[in-house]
Parts: sequence; structure tokens; C-alpha cells
Amino acid sequence: MLNKNVLKTLHEEVTGYGTTLVAVSKTKTPDEILTVYNAGQRIFGENKVQELLLKYEQLPKDIEWHLIGHLQTNKVKYIAPFVGLIHSVDSEKLLQVISREAVKCNRVIPCLLQVHIAEEETKFGFSEQELLTFLAHYTAKPLPNVLLCGLMGMATFTQNTEQIHKEFAQLAALFKRVVQQYVNLQPHFKVLSMGMSADYRIALEEGSNMVRIGSLIFGERG
Repeated sequence: MLNKNVLKTLHEEVTGYGTTLVAVSKTKTPDEILTVYNAGQRIFGENKVQELLLKYEQLPKDIEWHLIGHLQTNKVKYIAPFVGLIHSVDSEKLLQVISREAVKCNRVIPCLLQVHIAEEETKFGFSEQELLTFLAHYTAKPLPNVLLCGLMGMATFTQNTEQIHKEFAQLAALFKRVVQQYVNLQPHFKVLSMGMSADYRIALEEGSNMVRIGSLIFGERG
């Protein structure tokens, strides 16, 4: 259940850092999303393509939809016509498919490169070295109709705040390094997406300028 005061306070806190708030609406009904929309939120994030498609069809068209979950190459074509930002590009192959589908739709699709910063093996993403190797290749021969806009990462799910600070700080440092090293990515390469409901304050302190928050806005999943 949405608490409008919570959303207002959260929005003020996040924008005070110059940071964009993505409301994570996975598992939420269109009616629940509409309540948050009517409270002024316009950017929503979904984990699964099928769920995103259904909500896109039912909800206002001025919503900016972000795909924040792992994306399979065979699902790209379904969201290519409308997705506002893909947070979870974790391979060159996936970016190539996004590029091809973007060309078909006559769109330029903004993308973030997902970096693996957590201890869990289940997290997707480039390692730091894989990212730098990929960017060296990519900047020499960019793909058409995709726009690399920054990096995304998820910290380890832990109560150890020092560890979370360390992981976010490492990603922020890598982001700065990429911006300095690959000047031809500018001015578009400016998004550092890190921080969720449990750790967004740490992410803000470490330089995040886009946070992905669900349960604090919508309440815990039932």
C-alpha cells in the first residue's frame, strides 16, 4: 500500500542528491502502479519482459519504463519499441541484439552496462577487466542505435554496511575511470545506477545518481 508521504519524502531525499528515482514495480498490479503514478512518479522499473509488456499496454504512455532485470537475447525484440532504459546489459552479445532490434524500430535505445560487484555468484555482469576490455573494443567500433549511458551494479545482500560501502565505492571509482578514459562516450555516459530499498542511502553517499526502489514505495511483497 502506497504511503504518499513516504514517496514524497523519498523523492525529496533522492533529488537532494541530484539522483533519479526509479520505482521498482515488479509483481505490482497496474492499479498499484497507477496509484504511484498519480502521486507524481513517472519512471518505473520491471524485472521481467512479459510483466513489463502487460503493464506497458495497460498503463499511461508517458511512463518511462526501465528494464532492470536480467535480459535474455530472445526477449529484446518485445521491449525494443518502447523501453526507456535497459539497466542490465551484461554481455557484448546482448548489446549486439539490442542494436539490431533498435535499428528495426528506428530507435536509439539507452543502455547501462551491468558490473558484477557483489560476492554472490548469482549476480550477472561484467567484471572490471571484462568491462574495460569490452569498452576498448566498443569505442573503436560502436554499434548503431544503442547509446551507452553508464553503469549499473548490485551490492552483496548483507547487513555488513562496510562491505556495501566498499562495493559501491569500487563501482563509483570504475565509473569515473571509464568517463576519463573513454572520452568518446561522453556526454551521454553519465548514469551510475546503484542502490535499492535496503541500501540506497549508502549508494547515495557513494555517488549513485539513479536508485531503484520498490518495497519502500509499494510496501513489502505479500
